[in-house]
Amino acid sequence: MARLLVIIPSGEIYDHDCVRWYQYQNVQRSIDSYHNIGDAFVFDSSLKLLNFDKIGVLEINKPDWASLDRLREEYDYVLLRGSNYIHSEMEWHDTAAVLKKLGLPVIAFGIGAQAPVKGLMELSESTKEVLRVISDLSTSIGVRGAFSAEVLADIGIDNVRIVGCPTAFRGLNPDLNIKLGPLEGIEKVGITVRREVSPTYAQNIERYLTFHRDLVKSLARRFDTTLMAQGEVEEKKLVFGTDDQKEEAMASLRANGWASKWYLDDEIERLYRERLFYSDVVADYETLVRKQDLVLGYRLHGNLMALANGVPSIYFTYDSRTTEFAETFRIPSFDVFRDGTFVLEDYWESWRFDAFNAAWRDVYDETRKFLVENNVDNKLIDRAARTTGVDMLQVA
Repeated sequence: MARLLVIIPSGEIYDHDCVRWYQYQNVQRSIDSYHNIGDAFVFDSSLKLLNFDKIGVLEINKPDWASLDRLREEYDYVLLRGSNYIHSEMEWHDTAAVLKKLGLPVIAFGIGAQAPVKGLMELSESTKEVLRVISDLSTSIGVRGAFSAEVLADIGIDNVRIVGCPTAFRGLNPDLNIKLGPLEGIEKVGITVRREVSPTYAQNIERYLTFHRDLVKSLARRFDTTLMAQGEVEEKKLVFGTDDQKEEAMASLRANGWASKWYLDDEIERLYRERLFYSDVVADYETLVRKQDLVLGYRLHGNLMALANGVPSIYFTYDSRTTEFAETFRIPSFDVFRDGTFVLEDYWESWRFDAFNAAWRDVYDETRKFLVENNVDNKLIDRAARTTGVDMLQVA
């Protein structure tokens, strides 16, 4: 069993390998602040793939330097959960210096790059230094997809493996295989919503929001839908808030220039009041998606949670990050900024999900190789070895 030290966690750990937001029962504590519960999906999923008997957290902002010698003896490696770290605005604080002094192997588990709509990809010297330190301390770095690998190659880092995201493998089922039934049998549909958007990454805000609005309304008229939010303040208040906070949230949406002009109308308001779901507990999302016949929408990890549980999902891509996810796993996807309209029937085709099934198995194998070559005790089996009767459940 390994002893792992986490940097940049996203939530508190309970029941050994489960994650929820900090003090999740005190909803008023964080109801006025945004946190993306999708990051907790990745943290939770990472833990579920690993064998460990001790876990701790290492602060990179104002670290306790005197503790590093002790931590080096108490832990086997540092875990950096997958996230969107490789971009121009990432703040690393003292990470590079801490990792150098600590000297432990670093498991960068599915990190990714984000390209701006305009201009070249620019990384700060701080980001470059951190990535090079991680590269030096690791056998390989696990990246989200080909684009992220290219960005690292551009700064001289070639020891990478494309591992997608651990959320895809959280079910620990090496034989995941999504098969489509008749579309006429679909009743419950989860829609992963992302109202907040940045013009830095989405090329046309009007198109993004109007498409989003029309998609939600068209699906809600056709199916028993649940709108799955992941942390925006107004959406949280509509789920968790007092009556006054719910009205405050709707007033805030009406006052928001983009939302009021291109997103919010009477029908969306009704759906927000009646169909919105949010939780600060990762397990609650998993329970929800397992009850759905289809999950689709804008959220990377909400969609991936569904696929990991064998529920068909369709991505709506709008930036380099969502596109890279869809390409890595060959997930059926629709580019929000392309001409034309989305027709569900055009995507309810077995060959699309057959392609996903094949890509998923390939990335599963790469993820296992990544963990094994970094000497990480893990729960992924060697799929190829099963045919020879060799059981490779754990790292020797």
